[in-house]
Amino acid sequence: MSSRKIKQKVLHLLEVSSLDDIRQVLDGIPVKGVVNALFSTICRDNEIVHWNAVRCMGIYVARLAEADMEEARIVMRRMLWSLNDESGGIGWGAPESMAEIMACHEGLAAEYVHMLISYMREDGEELFQAGNYLEHEMLQRGLLWGVGRLAETRPEMLLDRNVQDDLLHYLDSADSTVRGLAARNLGLLGSEKAIPFLQELVEDHSPVILFEHGRINNITVGGLVIQALDRISSPNIYG
Repeated sequence: MSSRKIKQKVLHLLEVSSLDDIRQVLDGIPVKGVVNALFSTICRDNEIVHWNAVRCMGIYVARLAEADMEEARIVMRRMLWSLNDESGGIGWGAPESMAEIMACHEGLAAEYVHMLISYMREDGEELFQAGNYLEHEMLQRGLLWGVGRLAETRPEMLLDRNVQDDLLHYLDSADSTVRGLAARNLGLLGSEKAIPFLQELVEDHSPVILFEHGRINNITVGGLVIQALDRISSPNIYG
């Protein structure tokens, strides 16, 4: 099957199928062909296509890593390059896809988690700082969703790098989704330091669209803040 036909097949599957059905078909296609096809779908505006593509990217790049780690690193570097100003692109879908891959593969997480975190940090005056702060709010949404994905699956990697401090300034964002995701992540990481800042947003009724546990949910910033405060005060109630 040509790469063009694979891309068409993958796009159709992502539009209309459940993840289980998607995987049944994609498992019959060489993994490199699947991953290459997914690159053209993680940046789609269609929410269903986008999130199905992100989840599949995690599954199949992890599978690729088990067979050939260097090929998986090439995929990660391709995503990093897409977020570089010199690439000429914008990198839609790259932060959340990188995070999903890292959620699915511990080895890639160990190698690349510092790069994901760098997109929340600005360069300072000191030598050897590695800040790559993303200013575009749409990219920040993907980045903070990705941080939340790792907060669910590999929280120690984030806590060891003091990510909770990086998240605090996003609570002041003009973008409601960014504010809401930052609040959610602080809750997932159990940040007691964030409590007074979160309390200021309890009455924030701005809408947030959250992809969580395989579903697209509508919630408010305040709703995510309340969940975060509950998680911090009773860390075991959400499992």
